Amino acid sequence: MPSKISDIVPPGALARRDQPRIPVPGGLLIRPWQAADAPAVYEAFQDPAMQRWHARVADSVDEALGWIEDWGKAWSEERDAFWAIADASTNAVVGRIALRLVVLADGQAEVAYWTMPAARGRGIAPRALTALSDWAFTEVGLHRLELTHSTANEASCRVALKTGFAPEGVKRSALLHADGWHDVHLHARIRGDAPTGP
Repeated sequence: MPSKISDIVPPGALARRDQPRIPVPGGLLIRPWQAADAPAVYEAFQDPAMQRWHARVADSVDEALGWIEDWGKAWSEERDAFWAIADASTNAVVGRIALRLVVLADGQAEVAYWTMPAARGRGIAPRALTALSDWAFTEVGLHRLELTHSTANEASCRVALKTGFAPEGVKRSALLHADGWHDVHLHARIRGDAPTGP
């Protein structure tokens, strides 16, 4: 039975193009991951604060390299899109940003991000999130971006609110961390929402 509603974004909208490099104000660049970034990914996941909010732990640089290879495949399969946030002048990794759970037909995805311990407190996540969101709406044509985080993760909530991701409610007992089940804040930004900035 044919659908009465056309796909919001047609298949191939990501896979038919190279994963882009997206400039970020303040000397940053969102760029595809490289094999040489594996030590930085491994280092990031040794941080106790990172481990608190993530279910995975990298046991070696080789394991981190495997993640990077998987992140590259996810782009071509149009299921997720992962980028490094890098210092534009040195190319050093300062964080990660992603579109997860991409459903092109529905025009939706979930955003996710983290920053390296030494890079925190510099507004990197809000600036990168704003740049990626603008690209996803204007270049890809997505309609809705969601952002979820544990209700205990106050830093992530500040990033969401600062970048125009409106709070939409609480999903009870929706995320399992090492210390048990967490309630989750749901935020979203819709294409056409009034622009905000970090």
